[in-house]
Amino acid sequence: MLGTVSELDLRLIRVFLTVVEAGGISAAQTALNTTQPTISAQLATLEARVGFRLCERGRGGFSVTPKGGQFVEAARRLLAAAEGFRVEVQHINRKVSGNINIGLLGQIDPFANKKIALAIARLRARHEGLYFHFTELSSSLLEEKIINSHIDLAIGYFWHRLPNIDYFPLFQETQIAYCAPAHPLFEHVGDLTRDDVRDYDWVWPSHPLPEMPAPTSIERLTVLTDSMDGAALLILSGQHLGFLPQHYAAKHEQLGQLHPLNPELLRYEVGFHAAVRHSARQRDLVSAFLNELIDIFSS
Repeated sequence: MLGTVSELDLRLIRVFLTVVEAGGISAAQTALNTTQPTISAQLATLEARVGFRLCERGRGGFSVTPKGGQFVEAARRLLAAAEGFRVEVQHINRKVSGNINIGLLGQIDPFANKKIALAIARLRARHEGLYFHFTELSSSLLEEKIINSHIDLAIGYFWHRLPNIDYFPLFQETQIAYCAPAHPLFEHVGDLTRDDVRDYDWVWPSHPLPEMPAPTSIERLTVLTDSMDGAALLILSGQHLGFLPQHYAAKHEQLGQLHPLNPELLRYEVGFHAAVRHSARQRDLVSAFLNELIDIFSS
């Protein structure tokens, strides 16, 4: 690339890095919100600008060339420097502005959602130039997106602790085991024991769950899923027992579609945290939002 780096060059570089991170042109379509031919044309334009082949693409699949690999590292340093410049200018202006990308675990308790909304309202009341972008993801993907810098902060349930991420407790969620009217145990719900439920099929989270031992053998955990709606459908079918957040199952209880197996025995509590990278906490934007969350949930 000769001469100065233009705004067009920066846009093309971001397209290329998105394709690399996605693992191919077709996989990057959603993130870039455009078509394969457009992405291919943008990559060709960037290669013409730099004067060498960045990646192989076609029937043989997508791969980065050796020079393309060096370019990836240089491009990331360039964009990081541009972001650093933007942050320094914010410090000069002494006003928080820009975008913050938030990842959320789906189906959060409405009361917790209200507090998150209050944190947003407080921050935007002081900084009108602040914009939020929200993405709903599973817990494992939330941490992956944080590490890869695709999101700035995540709110969810995290069963382990990664060394380069900070976790701040926000609230607790109650999970209770439920049964549908079509299930053989429904006539006995309310005071069922662990022995009573051991010989039936369960839908179970696909992630580790240290807060609650499995209520049956591995052979009886016949469905593993992180989808709350998917788990609810299987329980409602009468073919499986399973845990759901109490706030989520309440609407089904009111309609007589679900009933707790034993709300005192077959239950557990999970802690929801705000998770951020160490480096992200140094940004005024992320730090300000994190402080609002902690303040609201601790009051």
